[in-house]
Amino acid sequence: MPANKTGSSPKKKSRRLRLIVIAVVLLLLGGTGFGTYWSISTVRASFPETTGSLQLKGLSDPVQVKRDGHGIPQIYGDSPEDLFRAQGFVQAQDRFWEMDVRRHMTAGRLSEMFGSSQVETDAFLRTMGWRRVAQKEYDTKLSPATKKYLRAYSAGVNAYLKDHEGKALSVEYAALGFKNDGYKPEKWTPVDSVAWLKAMAWDLRGNMQEEVDRALASSRLSAKQIEELYPSYPYSRNKPIVQGGALNEATDEFDPKATSTDSTGSAGAAGTVNGANGAAQGLQSQLTSMSKTLEKVPALLGPNGSGIGSNSWVVSGRHTTTGKPLLANDPHLAPQLPSVWYQMGLHCNQVTSKCPFDTAGYTFSGMPGVVIGHNQDISWGMTNLGADVSDLYLQKVTASHYLYDGKQVPFRSREETIKVAGGKSRTITVRSTDNGPIVSDRDEELTNVGKSAPVGSGADDVAPDRGDGYAVSLKWTALSPSNSMDAVFGLNRARNFDDFRKAARDFAVPAQNLIYADTKGNIGYQAPGSIPVRAKGDGRYPAPGWDSRYRWSKFIPQSALPWEYNPDRGYIVTANQAVIDKKKYPYPLTDDWGYGARSQRITDLIESKIKDGGKISTDDMQSLQTDNSSEIAKVLTPYLLKINVKDPFVREAQKLLEGWDYTQDADSSAAAYFNAVWRNTLMLAFGEKMPKELRVKGQCLRVRPAEDSGPLEDLDGNTRLVRECGTRDADQAQPDGGDRWYEVVRKIIKDPGNDWWKTAGTRNQPGAANRDELLAEAMKDARSELTAKLGKNINTWSWGRLHRLTLKNQTLGTEGPGVVQWMLNRGPWDLAGGEAAVNATGWNAAGGYDVTWVPSMRMVVNLDNFDKSRWINLTGASGHAYNAHYTDQTEKWAKGELLLWAFSKTAVDKSTDDQL
Repeated sequence: MPANKTGSSPKKKSRRLRLIVIAVVLLLLGGTGFGTYWSISTVRASFPETTGSLQLKGLSDPVQVKRDGHGIPQIYGDSPEDLFRAQGFVQAQDRFWEMDVRRHMTAGRLSEMFGSSQVETDAFLRTMGWRRVAQKEYDTKLSPATKKYLRAYSAGVNAYLKDHEGKALSVEYAALGFKNDGYKPEKWTPVDSVAWLKAMAWDLRGNMQEEVDRALASSRLSAKQIEELYPSYPYSRNKPIVQGGALNEATDEFDPKATSTDSTGSAGAAGTVNGANGAAQGLQSQLTSMSKTLEKVPALLGPNGSGIGSNSWVVSGRHTTTGKPLLANDPHLAPQLPSVWYQMGLHCNQVTSKCPFDTAGYTFSGMPGVVIGHNQDISWGMTNLGADVSDLYLQKVTASHYLYDGKQVPFRSREETIKVAGGKSRTITVRSTDNGPIVSDRDEELTNVGKSAPVGSGADDVAPDRGDGYAVSLKWTALSPSNSMDAVFGLNRARNFDDFRKAARDFAVPAQNLIYADTKGNIGYQAPGSIPVRAKGDGRYPAPGWDSRYRWSKFIPQSALPWEYNPDRGYIVTANQAVIDKKKYPYPLTDDWGYGARSQRITDLIESKIKDGGKISTDDMQSLQTDNSSEIAKVLTPYLLKINVKDPFVREAQKLLEGWDYTQDADSSAAAYFNAVWRNTLMLAFGEKMPKELRVKGQCLRVRPAEDSGPLEDLDGNTRLVRECGTRDADQAQPDGGDRWYEVVRKIIKDPGNDWWKTAGTRNQPGAANRDELLAEAMKDARSELTAKLGKNINTWSWGRLHRLTLKNQTLGTEGPGVVQWMLNRGPWDLAGGEAAVNATGWNAAGGYDVTWVPSMRMVVNLDNFDKSRWINLTGASGHAYNAHYTDQTEKWAKGELLLWAFSKTAVDKSTDDQL
């Protein structure tokens, strides 16, 4: 019970201003029927106590929670259990609604909160069984210490729940009461925390979407065309992360100092692209329907596509003004409100073997420890490694069996009951194979597949009769228990590179690039993760599940995964590019890397700074994070300027590109016009040739039916063209404009007669004219589009007016009543940056210019003096609408500013505004 309930300390004028805002909201709501319910006390009821004293049952000694002017907590205690118990309590204070929704999502129980609209999502999540896997991890994989920390964290959350319910937990619960009256959160459990790693693994699951997209594209494009849209990684131009070293194949150990030779690729077999492509053609309906189901799951996490990734780099003291390393990190995820990240510090009052934690950084609400940050000795950052850790398998099935090596094998089946708020429960049957659960069962609209198609390209690749259609199963490393949670605490405790690598070995899922720096001046890199090796096939297309030759034969040994320590160049850059040249490394990691536009830009800027003995400062690291340069603009703009534009209306816009430095500042009119030209170029050259399954929902074209190869008109002069409309959400459609498309265009830009430049208007023209005619059409279309969106006067155009970020509460802010969305959402902000820029404010060219990806946080760690480090979050510490810290960091984030990051006790005390 509260011993001294003083509430939050006064915040001068900002708090009075906030009350005025709330009062205005209430006046506006008065006519909607909500006014009598949404009182000021309702909105403020859930604001946390941040000063005074509380009696928290289970603490062995007093714990202090010190919050700075942005509400960021630093926790001090005498034991790990006390720290994590307090961490659970504090995160529940700030973010319990978010935590509650997350655990319902990972357990496939969203329908219990939000009703029948979430049944299909729950069914898919139950089929994958995230919660079941997390329970197995807790029961069989995690260390006793990790379990103890998870139990302490849960006790802290539950202590908060004991004295708070309804509107006292969050204003969203007050809103939920209109739809789901009587809902009451259950107690928090350790498995609720472990399961969230599955959600992050889903967000970072590698090339599953590319696997589906390639298969779906086969309905209209040939195998050769599809391969042209997925070009090989440009190793000669964009450097991989690890630039030296070799695997000792006798010991299966990677040696970063060894001399590389071209690998034969003996550890992994080549794929059968043509045959798998044929199988995908026969599964068009199945994969189309499954793709729609896949799109629904990331709705709470963010779309999975080319934008997802991150930047991180570390520079050794040899090249810095401080004489010690500097480390930067900014993970790219979908924008959310509140941010997916939560900033905090966890400090043992005395660091000993019994209380080894003195760490600060970013974690997830609902999970103990710190995921990215530093302790008193080391710092670490993460980017998505992008390894291919998931495969789709085609399955020949009956109601109860599936075919495997010529035999009928019974499914491992289980029933799952989905409870629905305000409706009847639904029971589903989950069918599983040795190659994962049947995910195509989760869509009621699946139809019979079309004509038969061969599977495999070899003489011994024989496909069974398709009958009513193949099913599709999902094999994914995250569906096997691991001890990734151990790795989080291992990183928090690590004191040196050996400790760091030992912790990394436990980081099975999601596979991440881990960079490292320490106070002694060392820098390093480790590629961890559970990464499969395929006996046959390459993971680029759905594989025949009835053939054991396509099974996963083993996992890459952790000792064999690439790493570096103090490389001679003095820096390490990871930005989702290739980890290592595949010609020099025998294990196949993936072919679907990011294409290195960001990583090479970062590398080039570092090289330009350190040449001739130059030094990099903390300011330089921060400035690099907001570099807005467009790599595709450097390639395409010279061609655009050579086109003789006769229309003065279009010529006026073309002139904006003359002398442009390719920088995408928010106020740049040239950036606005170029990106519109880029978008229209992609749509003309590629978008209009895509099948409907990859185009934007509602985007309709007149096309020839896929199976029709006859003349465009029949004998009576009637057209054979049919109206065909896209089915993809705007943030999932293709061509998305990411750096894969940079590479596609780079490969054809010097070939003006290439078939991709041909459109309905140019296909009969001389080949040399096709490219320039298409680019001229794109410039014309862009001029018309921006005139409609931004006005006729090009002097008023700006990239930021097109490229906007709106922060949405990820539940009621997207699906709730309009007035509730208005209360919970914030924005818009006009942003600089762009797709595949270092300042990766991504957008989907097929869907429009709105921001779909962001640097979800930014940090620069100074290993010479941690108190001179800097950080920023996308939103703020609080998940409570109208709290002072709901979005109090967003304006600074949008400008590329960072906050000082206090770490030492002296610095934390100096920055403390509230103490509990």
